Amino acid sequence: MAVPVILDCDPGHDDALAILLAAANEAVDLLGITVVAGNQTLERTTLNARRICSVAGITGVPIAAGRDRPLRGELLVAAEVHGESGLDGPSFGEPTVPLDPRGALELTRDLLRANGKPVTIIATGPLTNLATLLLAYPELSVHIGRIVLMGGSTGRGNMAPLAEFNVLVDPEAADVVFRSGLPITMCGLDVTHQALATEQVCGRIAALGTPLARLCVQLLTFFAGTYRELWGFSAPPLHDPVAVAAVIDPSVIATVRAPVAVELTGTHTRGATVVDLDGRTGAPPNAEVAIGLDVDRFWDLVVAAIAASAVPGGSRRGTP
Repeated sequence: MAVPVILDCDPGHDDALAILLAAANEAVDLLGITVVAGNQTLERTTLNARRICSVAGITGVPIAAGRDRPLRGELLVAAEVHGESGLDGPSFGEPTVPLDPRGALELTRDLLRANGKPVTIIATGPLTNLATLLLAYPELSVHIGRIVLMGGSTGRGNMAPLAEFNVLVDPEAADVVFRSGLPITMCGLDVTHQALATEQVCGRIAALGTPLARLCVQLLTFFAGTYRELWGFSAPPLHDPVAVAAVIDPSVIATVRAPVAVELTGTHTRGATVVDLDGRTGAPPNAEVAIGLDVDRFWDLVVAAIAASAVPGGSRRGTP
C-alpha cells in the first residue's frame, strides 16, 4: 500500500530529482508539494517546483509556497551551488501547473486533517515550514506518521565546518523538529555523499533518450561543475532523493538510533547536528540516523523514476 507523503522542498537540482522520484514511484502517494526558501529565494524555489512538475507531467498534486525566511535572522541561499535561478543548466518554458491558493501551512494542515491514515513528511530543504506547522498546530502531530529529512551530519558540514546547509539556514526550526518527539529519520551528509552521480550514472539516464532524461543530465552536469569547483568532488552527490528512497524502500539505507541535538549558539558551530553515536550524553535517542546507502538500489530507483516520468500519465500522482 502506498505511503501518503507530503514533500517539503526548496528546488534545487537534487530536490528536482526528489520530486520526480516521489511522483513516479508507486510506493508513494504524493499528496502535495510544499516549498520553502533555501537553495534560492521562495519566489525562485516555488517557480522551480512548478517547472519540474510541468516538464514531468505531474498533475493533480497541489504545490504551495511556504516560508520565505528562517524563523530567526536573514535567509542564506546557495546560489554558488544551484545558480541564480536555483535550477541553472537547462532552459525551461513557462510552467503549466498552477500554484495552490493556500499557503504551505494551510495546505499541509488540510492534507493532514483529510487523510485517513498518518502521513509521512519528507523534508529536503530547511525545516522552516515543518517547524511552523508544529508550532502553529501542535495537535496535528498525531496525523504525522514520521518525518524523513535530508539534513545534518554526524561530522563535517558542507556550508560551514560542522554544519550542513539545510540545518544551517534555520537551526531554530531544526531544533523544533528534533525536539518534537515524532519519529525522525535523518539522511545527512554521511549517507548522501555516497549517492554520487557518476559518469556511468549520467550515461544510464542519457540512454533513456527522452527529453526529460536529457534535462536531468543537464541538471546533473551543472551540479557536477559547482561541486567540482567548490569541493573538489569528482561527481556530485544527489542528496535529497535519498530521503525519498528511504521511504520507498527502507532497506536502501542503514541507520543507527541516536540522540541528535542542534547547536544554536556556538561561535563556530551554529547549525551543527550533534549526533551522540556513543551515548556519552545519556540523552534518549530521538532519531534514526542514516550512515549507509545501497548505492546500486538507490540509482535503480532514480533511473526508473525518470523513465516512468517520461511516459504519459506515468508520474501523475496525488489528489485533484
